Amino acid sequence: MAHAQWGVFVQSLDSGQVLYSRDAGKLLMPASNVKILTLAAAAHTLGWDARFPTTLESAGTIHAGTLLGDLIVTGGGDPTINSRDGRANAVFAEWIRALRLHGITEIRGRIVGDDTAFEDVPLGTGWAWDDLQYWYSAPIGALQLNDSVVEMSVIPGPAVGDPAVIRIGPHGGLQVWNRTRTSAPGIPPTLDFHRHLDRPLLEVTGTVPLPVQAAAASQAGLARQVAVVNPTLHFVESLRDALVAAGIRVTGDAVDLDDIAAERGRQPERRVLARTESPPLREMAVVLMKVSHNLYAETLFKASGATAHGSATSELGRRAVLDALRAWKLETHPVIVADGSGLSRYNYASPALLAGVLRQMYLDPAHRDRFVAALPIAGKDGTVSARMRGTRAEANATAKTGSLSSVRALSGYLRTAGGEMLVFSILGNNFAIPGATVNWIADLAVEVLANFRGDLPGSPTENPAQPRARH
Repeated sequence: MAHAQWGVFVQSLDSGQVLYSRDAGKLLMPASNVKILTLAAAAHTLGWDARFPTTLESAGTIHAGTLLGDLIVTGGGDPTINSRDGRANAVFAEWIRALRLHGITEIRGRIVGDDTAFEDVPLGTGWAWDDLQYWYSAPIGALQLNDSVVEMSVIPGPAVGDPAVIRIGPHGGLQVWNRTRTSAPGIPPTLDFHRHLDRPLLEVTGTVPLPVQAAAASQAGLARQVAVVNPTLHFVESLRDALVAAGIRVTGDAVDLDDIAAERGRQPERRVLARTESPPLREMAVVLMKVSHNLYAETLFKASGATAHGSATSELGRRAVLDALRAWKLETHPVIVADGSGLSRYNYASPALLAGVLRQMYLDPAHRDRFVAALPIAGKDGTVSARMRGTRAEANATAKTGSLSSVRALSGYLRTAGGEMLVFSILGNNFAIPGATVNWIADLAVEVLANFRGDLPGSPTENPAQPRARH
């Protein structure tokens, strides 16, 4: 780290004493530690019981079991209509039951996605163009199904040298350019894929090996998650499929309301047929922080802007974060907020500010339990499930990670061997060594803090009964 930079801040939550500080006021890239700001601001602005609605509406009359008009899905940004706990299937099944209760067995119209509750800007400010195909860069919108990704499977061809077989979808709006080859058994795969910027074309390259044994052919191949092009179209196309599979005839296509904007003034009055709500923020927060889910973060970011300033945009989301910092009497100059997830390299924050937000969440009884419960637990779950095992930090430190190229971050809470509760923020930037090594250094620092007994000021004491982890 001789050519890199550390920013570190450690403070006792019991006494308020600052135990360690190294460039703690410097602006550094925090990566996904931005989610600390996003969740804290959302809890402050929306409240832990906040939910996101989605409604199913008719635009037309119902006659003899037929909806003579469009079926419209109006989104409110719910990020949880996905495969976790089977929620997407449950929501679609609930809507199908609602249509039948209204006597609808046929729709002579389209399935329309109304995503106007959120701005029509699907990507965060400063997101890297060469990340757009990956799940963590999935587009954000008012209608989001299955995290706005589809699965791509790549299966070896019949013989060495043959193109692999690629299946993607359903839907997603992508055409595939297959440039793969089948390799010999036992050779490691080299699969890669990227999106073209001038058209919705996914170029897939690399090799996929034949199975070592013929009997293993059914298990051969690779699976990857690919971000969709238009989350609204992905939603309504999938809903149309579900309706048809359930025996409800649909004569029209699935469309994005934005693509039929000229018709808005001529649309019949809408009637709500069904309404569903997301789980509360306190449950969404667990996925957001433990998985480090960018789509959840950007949704909360824009929703905070809508509640605080009237519109679900990134710009107003930034204002909502800064409003929260001011409400907590924290200085706003040691932070530059670009997005809600930390995927943008335009974000900057100081370790002292991140620790200040963590301190605010911990000391406020209205936030402490739910905020801490959302954080990954060292050695147990989330993004630190494999870190700090076999140390006093295991099952003790709760911390949010952050990771970008040449950026690593770790900020959270732990209790020392002396019983003192600490808040810490450790940011590493501008390094050229492996990121895993930087993580190890940060983990070692947290282990030192966990072993601290306060016997000698500034001198952590090892517990002979608690061996240090082997790295």
